[in-house]
Amino acid sequence: MSNFIHSLTFFRLFSGPIIFWLVLIAGQYGLALTLFAIASLSDYLDGFLARKYHSETAFGEVLDPIADKILVLFLIITLTLFFQSYFIGFVGAIILSREFWVSALRDFNARVGNTNATKATFLAKIKTTLQMIAISFYLVSLYLNNAFLFFMSDFILLLAMIVTLKTGISYTIASLKQVD
Repeated sequence: MSNFIHSLTFFRLFSGPIIFWLVLIAGQYGLALTLFAIASLSDYLDGFLARKYHSETAFGEVLDPIADKILVLFLIITLTLFFQSYFIGFVGAIILSREFWVSALRDFNARVGNTNATKATFLAKIKTTLQMIAISFYLVSLYLNNAFLFFMSDFILLLAMIVTLKTGISYTIASLKQVD
């Protein structure tokens, strides 16, 4: 079961570059949307299966959030380039900066034995969900050529950024409380 769970994570890892190509080179927006939806669902599924079958591994624990970050990174870049949007680029840069910051905090906390300070919280799961919903809305707006959905996507991405910053601040405070 571990191999299947890891393959779901690897699928997510490689989906980002493929979606980049589908949107920017091939113009296959429906296929890009479908692949992104499957990749997003695989994030939930690999965690669910790992817990259900007691197949949680250190490798999966490290790789799963990296796969999410790579997928989001590719999609933010893809959407910024496609829509030529300073908004998506700026908000995406803030979101990605938080992701790198929290990765650094996790590394720091692992070194000082304080891993609970950056353990994934429910709000962090909401953050990932909001990011995936925002990206999905952009891809649907692209597929349907719908300006209203694009407009709504901007609001959802802004909300995702706010929650992303909130979780980053919470992790930072929890990490710094342990520093002497």
